[in-house]
Amino acid sequence: MDGIKQRLLKGISTLNLAVSDQQCDLLIDYLNLLQKWNRAYNLTAIRDPAAMVSKHLLDSLSIAPYILAKRYLDVGTGAGLPGIPLAILFPDKQFSLLDSNGKKTRFLIEARLQLKLENISIHTERVEHFAPDEAYDGILSRAFASLLDMVNGCEKHLAPDGKLYAMKGVFPDTELSQLPKHFIVEHSYSLSVPNVDEERHLLVLARR
Repeated sequence: MDGIKQRLLKGISTLNLAVSDQQCDLLIDYLNLLQKWNRAYNLTAIRDPAAMVSKHLLDSLSIAPYILAKRYLDVGTGAGLPGIPLAILFPDKQFSLLDSNGKKTRFLIEARLQLKLENISIHTERVEHFAPDEAYDGILSRAFASLLDMVNGCEKHLAPDGKLYAMKGVFPDTELSQLPKHFIVEHSYSLSVPNVDEERHLLVLARR
């Protein structure tokens, strides 16, 4: 596991993030838990711990410089990505993790318990049926089929000045042409994730 921790630390350093020893340990604990549950629950197709560090932990943390709001909804969070790594990094921010798959949310409940993450809440629900107490400043997703689907599914959960944060691979030109007219791309960031060769982008969408 030392090699895994070194890989994580090196990646965090490359991303220029300030992460405490305790936070680093929590990230490793989360990874261990994910590996353990993955054997029975098939939470992620990635099995190799080194690949998990890059494609799950560092990929999630690569958007950290743009996480400036207080309350986030992570839609289609799956095994808790990017929500759990970001919740570990930002204990002062609140993250609601939403997924319709009961197996995945059972894992999330266990992870919250084991990692003592008081700043996350877990919801087993489809986004169209989800009824939060209040709207969110930011809505994150690594897994939405398209930007149009994300806007259609999530807009009702977004505060008036809130923003959608869509994590994408290749820059989604075609999807952008289908965006509803009342939404604009406020920012587009090209992300460089350590040890990940594929293209990664973060698009920040806001109402006009």
